[in-house]
Amino acid sequence: MNKIHVSTTVNGDDTEFLCDPRETLLDCLRDKLNLTGAKEGCGTGDCGACSVTLDDRLVCSCLVLGAEAEGKKIQTVEGIANGDQLHPLQKKFIEYAALQCGICTPGILVATKSLLEKNPNPTETEVRYWLAGNLCRCTGYDKIIRAIMDTAADMREAH
Repeated sequence: MNKIHVSTTVNGDDTEFLCDPRETLLDCLRDKLNLTGAKEGCGTGDCGACSVTLDDRLVCSCLVLGAEAEGKKIQTVEGIANGDQLHPLQKKFIEYAALQCGICTPGILVATKSLLEKNPNPTETEVRYWLAGNLCRCTGYDKIIRAIMDTAADMREAH
């Protein structure tokens, strides 16, 4: 089968890769670009472990074909920090111990960053609804929600 040439922007960097037309964006990110933060938890779009943004829209990368990234802007968990400087969300997740095994954490961070960019003052209910597609089997969500709410408050104060 012929490979497809894809030109895209990943975490602010112009990037190119070759992929099989049936290959998922998740597999392209992990196998072609060595960006292994997004995890395959289910392969059916039910768990959110593979969440990335595609042109600022939150998507499950296991449900998007790599070829669909042509000309688009992708952000993965690897692009959240600014070099060695952690994003406020990452700092709060550490401070609140809002992670355990780490499988869901990259997807939750990407999803939450997307939420806070769209709504810098979400209610707890809005955060819970936004994260409904991100499943965590370890933490019970309370620490995650507290970390997000505290991050949102800090980011609003900073602006």
